[in-house]
Amino acid sequence: MARRPASTGRSEPAPAVTSAISIITPEDEPRIRRLLARRDPRLGEVIRRFGPCRLTDTRTRRPFVSLVRALTSQQLSTKAAATIFGRVVDLVGGVERLTADALLAIDPADLRAAGLSGQKVAYVRDLAEHVADGRLDLNGLASQTDAEVEAAITAVKGFGRWSAEMFLMFQLNRADVFPVGDLGIVKGTQLLLGMKSRPTPRTMLRAAERWRPYRSVAAWYLWRLVEATPMTPAAQGNGRASRSV
Repeated sequence: MARRPASTGRSEPAPAVTSAISIITPEDEPRIRRLLARRDPRLGEVIRRFGPCRLTDTRTRRPFVSLVRALTSQQLSTKAAATIFGRVVDLVGGVERLTADALLAIDPADLRAAGLSGQKVAYVRDLAEHVADGRLDLNGLASQTDAEVEAAITAVKGFGRWSAEMFLMFQLNRADVFPVGDLGIVKGTQLLLGMKSRPTPRTMLRAAERWRPYRSVAAWYLWRLVEATPMTPAAQGNGRASRSV
């Protein structure tokens, strides 16, 4: 559990960011937490409750695998999504062999047999084609701005803004992403602000201004707050679900 930093009477400098690309590193995370806690006492209480932010733990060395998993998981329970993704992985002989070329070599009928709908088969093949022919340069995304990454990912069938935002946060660890269309973020903001009804995107963005340029970290804590708060059946949702994937 994180502790309130002792007051030194001096202002602690914020971790360095650039105007175009800002990422979260494990080294910067403690200072980001302290900065957010000072700017917003209510968020500070949440930060102290849940301890260090684990956002950087989610980054993998296989961005293509992450995107395939995202597509196969759309509109499914966690258990069903894991089962179908596992079957797709088995078709290529293991997750380390799940590449664009390997996926394109799979008979679409076999993907259907693994549990993917016809639409999802089209989606994963479109993703693989974009990667294979270079239209989507996954290795190059790390050097692109958030807006450029979002444009590149949403150019692939099946991916909307929410999917791009999740990729920016969890795969690229970008520092200042705030997905207002995410149900968990909506609920988390509502809980943090003590609101009786769900906030509008405008209200959420206004509240998040004080968290710039580290809104991704604030969002991570809002998800934790929702997970730890009992909800009535009518208010329950999928945490990080969104209308558009």
